[in-house]
Amino acid sequence: MEGSTPLTDKDLVARCRGGDEAAWNLLVERFSRYVYAICSQGFRFAPQDAEDVFQDVFARVYEQLGNLRDDGAVRPWIAQLTRRLCIDRLRSAREAPTDDLDPEGFEDKLAELDDALAVREMMAALPESCQEILDRFFARDESYKTIGDALDLPAGTIASRISRCLEKLKAAMEDSGAHDRPVTG
Repeated sequence: MEGSTPLTDKDLVARCRGGDEAAWNLLVERFSRYVYAICSQGFRFAPQDAEDVFQDVFARVYEQLGNLRDDGAVRPWIAQLTRRLCIDRLRSAREAPTDDLDPEGFEDKLAELDDALAVREMMAALPESCQEILDRFFARDESYKTIGDALDLPAGTIASRISRCLEKLKAAMEDSGAHDRPVTG
């Protein structure tokens, strides 16, 4: 939105409450993968059902954002709202019994999604070269050779660049306090 420093969740919510349309778009963008992952991975919804819940979640977030007591707690609030709407959908559809859901498995999946979102947010603060090399290696699962060819670097250089970028990411996460739970990878 402005500068190179990403907005905190708290700042983003404050801007949304102030009617900032760009902030609302950023909030939806920031949490869209998270909400969809809860629906599709946590509750194993089919794509159409996940999309329906996704739409309901963001409609409710838009309507109820003013009721959020702590602007910095928007992520757990959205997660809880998503979970409730998924459970409501299961109950109303009666397509799958709620006994099939493993509450502990869901909490583990939610923690995993929280970690992934925290890593993505911290990656956005890294230099673009680090963002690209980490994304290529971890998200796209590209080999050192493929990354080296794409970036016009020797494949042997890729390992050291990844290592340096991971150190920067680790430092950024420690500085932000996002290291409360260990990041696994």
